[in-house]
Amino acid sequence: MLDQVRRQVRVLHYSLRTEQAYVYWCKAFIRFHELRHPLQMGGDEVSAFLSHLAVERQVAPSTHRQALSALLFLYGKVLGQQLPWMDDIGRPVPKRRLPVVLSRDEVGEVLNRLTGTHQLLAQLLYGTGLRISEALQLRVKDLDFGQGALYVRSGKGDKDRVVMLPKVLVPGLRQQLAEVREIWLSDVSAGQAGVEMPHALDRKYPRAGQSLAWFWVFPQDHHSVDPRSGVVRRHHLYDQTFQRAFKRALTASNIAKAATPHTLRHSFATHLLQSGSDIRTVQELLGHADVATTMIYTHVLKVGGAGARSPLDSLMLP
Repeated sequence: MLDQVRRQVRVLHYSLRTEQAYVYWCKAFIRFHELRHPLQMGGDEVSAFLSHLAVERQVAPSTHRQALSALLFLYGKVLGQQLPWMDDIGRPVPKRRLPVVLSRDEVGEVLNRLTGTHQLLAQLLYGTGLRISEALQLRVKDLDFGQGALYVRSGKGDKDRVVMLPKVLVPGLRQQLAEVREIWLSDVSAGQAGVEMPHALDRKYPRAGQSLAWFWVFPQDHHSVDPRSGVVRRHHLYDQTFQRAFKRALTASNIAKAATPHTLRHSFATHLLQSGSDIRTVQELLGHADVATTMIYTHVLKVGGAGARSPLDSLMLP
């Protein structure tokens, strides 16, 4: 049955992360009910499982919604059932949270604590506002030094967009591409399988996967097994590797904030708005479908020097 879940996820062109999450929650649901088949269960069992997540495990609303989406996918898309209870199950409403944002000085401190490829990757995240997955999936062909542009292919929502390429990063990126070329030549001479290609491009263009244009900008230093095809090939840098390096840099900087690599994206948007950029421009750079999502960053315009002054400061400060 889990193979059927994976197959249907791939038929609908969902991401690998979505596939892994749905399989995880379907497996957890079945184990919670002592390995009973989902066809032998229904709305009561689904509600009991979701109540267990909310009450006993105290998961966040977003995690609760993800588990519910996985189970509705299982019953609706895999088992082909559209039952009344599927519409009656309550969906938790996620609360809007303010993002964690680093100041410019804090960003500089963290960046200076990183070295090599990790430093370049962090600079790219802060300089362009990319998600970490978008940066790691960059191909050589996506960098346009002549136009000063960086192309994001199949970003969140399977959408393309173009962002600025910071001029200060051009020398570092050129050096990175020179090292990438050496890795690519080594793979070609060793006869290793090419990099992963999106959709069916490896059949339409059989040799494209072995070309430098499609090679990763941030390749892994070793080969690994493709989780879907089982082919041994070179993957891009693992996000967990960079996350650990970022955490070490944050700790060494003595910054007491719950920051992650995604915080660099929040800081990019916040600092653009602080410097006077139009919110529609920021929305386009971030790839948000709705400007309401981008509006969350306007909280920075309501505090600090651009906002109201505290009455305590008026009373006690000259």
